Amino acid sequence: MIAPQQLRDEYQFDALITNSYLIWRKHREDKNLPKIHDLLKFNGVIHTDSGAYQILQYGDVEVQPREIIEFQERIDTDVAVILDVPTGEDCSKDHARWTVEETIRRADLSLKIINRSDILWVGPVQGGDYLDLVSYSAKEMAKRNFSIYALGSPVPIMQQYKFDTLVHMIMAAKPNLPSSKPLHLFGAGHPMMFAFAVALGCDIFDSASYALFARNGRYMTAQGTAKLEELEYFPCNCAACHKKTPEEVRRLLRMDRERFLAAHNLHACHAELETIKQAIVDGRLWELVESRSRNHPTLQKAFGQMVTYKEHLEGGSPVRKPKGPFLISEQSLNRPEVIRYQKRLLQRYSPPPNVKKILLIPEWQIKTFRENPTQTDPIQRLEKKTDLHICSYSLAFGIIPQELADVYPLSQTENSLSPNTATKDHARKCMTNYLTKFPYSKCVIVGNEEWESKAAEFLKTRFKGKMKVTYIKTQSLTSKSVQQIVKLLK
Repeated sequence: MIAPQQLRDEYQFDALITNSYLIWRKHREDKNLPKIHDLLKFNGVIHTDSGAYQILQYGDVEVQPREIIEFQERIDTDVAVILDVPTGEDCSKDHARWTVEETIRRADLSLKIINRSDILWVGPVQGGDYLDLVSYSAKEMAKRNFSIYALGSPVPIMQQYKFDTLVHMIMAAKPNLPSSKPLHLFGAGHPMMFAFAVALGCDIFDSASYALFARNGRYMTAQGTAKLEELEYFPCNCAACHKKTPEEVRRLLRMDRERFLAAHNLHACHAELETIKQAIVDGRLWELVESRSRNHPTLQKAFGQMVTYKEHLEGGSPVRKPKGPFLISEQSLNRPEVIRYQKRLLQRYSPPPNVKKILLIPEWQIKTFRENPTQTDPIQRLEKKTDLHICSYSLAFGIIPQELADVYPLSQTENSLSPNTATKDHARKCMTNYLTKFPYSKCVIVGNEEWESKAAEFLKTRFKGKMKVTYIKTQSLTSKSVQQIVKLLK
């Protein structure tokens, strides 16, 4: 359908994967065994699988683990997989456990007979959707020195759009593998889920889906899959789609129609990977994942499961990014920047010495003065009080000490959060945690919105007898409201 070298020259894929087992069946008796790059006429990186997919499909293969290791070395592959035993789906836990133990046994055997250190060898993780087995498999494979690790058996899960299950499978494996080594997600070939997999820590993907979908008349996009027969317009401007209409493509001969769809599908995959890479450069991967989660109900469900691993995601996220985060929904409260701020505020921060009272001003009111230096700042009068700690507060970050206001990501964040049950509960919890860790004698809360007054009432009840909490309703800070604050702080 599409020649290997075309993948690199026309579609900008510098690596491909093929099946060494199928090549072994055809060429094992050859006296002059061809080298894989010559055989495929491809001058990029070639990754060879070992026949495990055929085990999954047909139950067994006639090649032995030692034979396929030696064969992959002889054909000069660049990346090679040991002959593992995939778990698949709908199997008993006893069988799944056997596939894990047998794969580990074969890993040990393979490491003893591997001679080529210039080949990157892949250690597969098995266990299927038995997460405890996936975790165990990953821990055991991590003890073995492979260049790349791979999560096996996700294909049926992805084919059925069980992306929430896939999230749990990845997170059962990834934290238990060396962070310095890549994780390959076998069989991941649809652009609609690439961003999720990358955000969860997957580095390499492979699939023949671009061609398989083309044979079935399916048109891939980052938003999902469309049937060619149902399209009136192409939502794409790639080289394949640019001068064609769906009706014109439907009139093509079957072979030409499949070639057209395969070309587009490759472009859709490549374009999404480039989008993801640029999102990483910009510090916008979370925004991309959140956007993609709205493309299909199963992705929204997967995103809901993904945020349950927020602590792990925070640990692997850069401390600072080129651009500030966008907070656009309650799910944004789970993003690494928000989680990290809350943790470090309580673990690493201490209020200025000698402060006994705290003034909490809505973040948007503080920004009014910070962004317009020509405007008279009534806070200046309050700053002269040496026992007063001036802070702002928001739905996302809770309490923000003003000496930290310019620290990333606080002043760099743009948000459109609205006060709903989740965001109000989050803000109240963050404020409570801070005031519990750093008690003051008095707390004056300025606000104008309903959620702000209710948060103040909650804190008044929560700290009754420990800290005097007062709420002042005002649209903006004025000389009059400042005078009122000064009286309350005496």
